[in-house]
Amino acid sequence: MTNGSPDLHPRDAFAELGRIVLGEQPLPAILEQVVHLATRVLPVAAEASITLIAGDSPATLAFTGETALALDERQYETERGPCLDSASAGQTIVVPDTRTETRWPSYAEAAAERGVLGSLSVPLPVQRNVTGALNFYAQQPNQFDDETIDLAVTFAGHAAVAVSNAHLYETTAALAAQMKQAMETRAVIEQAKGIVMRDRKCSADAAFDALVRLSQESHVKLRDVAQRLVEQVSSA
Repeated sequence: MTNGSPDLHPRDAFAELGRIVLGEQPLPAILEQVVHLATRVLPVAAEASITLIAGDSPATLAFTGETALALDERQYETERGPCLDSASAGQTIVVPDTRTETRWPSYAEAAAERGVLGSLSVPLPVQRNVTGALNFYAQQPNQFDDETIDLAVTFAGHAAVAVSNAHLYETTAALAAQMKQAMETRAVIEQAKGIVMRDRKCSADAAFDALVRLSQESHVKLRDVAQRLVEQVSSA
């Protein structure tokens, strides 16, 4: 493969997916397994995430790095981006170079600013009322050649079976609770953005970027950085 050697052979990754035992782990834990396997099986250095859309509400329930989460969140904020379009349309979407991408200007600009120069989103069908996408964010442009894309699509197909089975196993109430938690995390981030906007008299985008930088510099998850800021202001 032209992009390098994968850390895990595809057949071993598929075997790992097949060994997921329903009932032993909640859906988010299974999704965490899936995204980490995905980064190991592709011959590309990239962060990965999984977007799930239930109704009109998208959420990232698993990710391998803060950059992947931040870029997913940026797309949810603007309601536009390759991960959303891939999930809703059921199509594989490649962004060869974010610096020249014109379909999603806001996403492309945010990605390039964070050093992500290429991305790939592969649809991850779960159930009739739940769609998803497996997303890859690479630091170098033109990383996703035809062979790599085919491998990602094949992996997503196997992963979709595991995720779909896990989704069926869980009750509707359990999934709703998980989505509610994800939405509450987004609400905390919005509160923190408001605090930063007030204190720095800056735009929403600048406030979000400030939170992301603080998360990266402190090696603390974005959601935890936001929660701490909100708690500090509330207790002041």
